[in-house]
Amino acid sequence: MPAMEPLSSLLGIDSRKLSKEENFLLEAELFMLVCTTLKENFLKQQKDYFRSINLPVGMENIMIEANYARLIILDILATDNYTITGIANYTDTPEDVISDIYGGFNKNPSAMFLQKLIQLHRTVRYDLYKEIIKKIICGYMCLYNEGEKKTA
Repeated sequence: MPAMEPLSSLLGIDSRKLSKEENFLLEAELFMLVCTTLKENFLKQQKDYFRSINLPVGMENIMIEANYARLIILDILATDNYTITGIANYTDTPEDVISDIYGGFNKNPSAMFLQKLIQLHRTVRYDLYKEIIKKIICGYMCLYNEGEKKTA
């Protein structure tokens, strides 16, 4: 597996200019925002399915969260760039673990696995992540502008 590229690189931030603590906090914040935005995307994709099974609105989030890694794996497989074996090799995870997640039997993979899986997802869905980063930037700009208005 190649070294993980920091999420901050998508913002054009030179992580060498930040302290170790600043880098850690920035990466944690970006990772959380990426995960939240991916979850929102999956909710949109699954909207018709949830409606067809008359799932209560609050349960939608629970189902997405319970199948989060599985949905990412499905999205990677849909690109035809990787197989389950390829995902296992990239994430340095046994193939049977990937199969269990893919099959819905393992709904709580490790945080390190999820980080590696999202890194792989970034490589096959780069345009999606560019859009996510744009959304994050726009969100922060709105917050910044709101703060500027309040202090003026």
